[in-house]
Amino acid sequence: MKKIIVLGLLLATLQGCGLREPVSAEQDTETPTLTPRASTYYDLLKMPRPKGRLMAVVYGFRDQTGQYKPTPASSFSTSVTQGAASMLMDAMQASGWFVVLEREGLQNLLTERKIIRASQKKANTPVNIQGELPPLQAANMMLEGGIIAYDTNVRSGGEGARYLGIDITREYRVDQVTVNLRAVDVRSGQVLANVMTSKTIYSVSRSAGVFKFIEFKKLLEAEVGYTTNEPAQLCVLSAIEAAVGHLLAQGIERNMWQVAGDNSPANNETLDRYLTQNKVVPEGEGGAE
Repeated sequence: MKKIIVLGLLLATLQGCGLREPVSAEQDTETPTLTPRASTYYDLLKMPRPKGRLMAVVYGFRDQTGQYKPTPASSFSTSVTQGAASMLMDAMQASGWFVVLEREGLQNLLTERKIIRASQKKANTPVNIQGELPPLQAANMMLEGGIIAYDTNVRSGGEGARYLGIDITREYRVDQVTVNLRAVDVRSGQVLANVMTSKTIYSVSRSAGVFKFIEFKKLLEAEVGYTTNEPAQLCVLSAIEAAVGHLLAQGIERNMWQVAGDNSPANNETLDRYLTQNKVVPEGEGGAE
């Protein structure tokens, strides 16, 4: 009975730290859901509407970090996602500022168009492919960049306490991912805007244990704990969304693209916040927070 009471107290202590009770693998039967979105996604939705959407392409958004997961993970498993180009196109679509043209799978698209042209020469051609194929649309802007840094153990620490054989500890670790995004004029090759954004990846571990003699030659030893890791791919997605937001803010501020007539930039709180963040204070000026 004493063992049950002690373990119950340890569980109650962990729950009092502000995190929900951990769920075991046997209980984890949740159905698939849409990917949770961070505040940066809703910032894109709140941006002012464009006067006209920009025709843009993304050929790739590569992992340029060269970082692999530490052992005992596979030496071929990278620390960050390899699908950042898909994330970038999703953020561009969400902003409402771009008409995104397919270029990452361009070879597949061209192959399918060849198949359609070959099918049109045969009898009994389906109605939906009888018409002449229009030319592919050309873009006037290309978005380039990539994931340029992944730093581990940027900050780590913890705290704990032990009294009469009962202890509770909390440890945390902070990693950081950085992305670069630039808008390039297709006609001239000029870089119109360039931004870098960083996002922290937070991991925390909580545990509690007891080491105590209940009776002579009877030792009670118990431990409970759990670890939560912020998904790295969601942090990369959030950093990319923030980069798109800052890119739009730079373009609006420099009059490279314009907002719709009924969407004044001066009355948009989200845009004003991004413009404020873009104003870098020179080193040595201003006080530290």
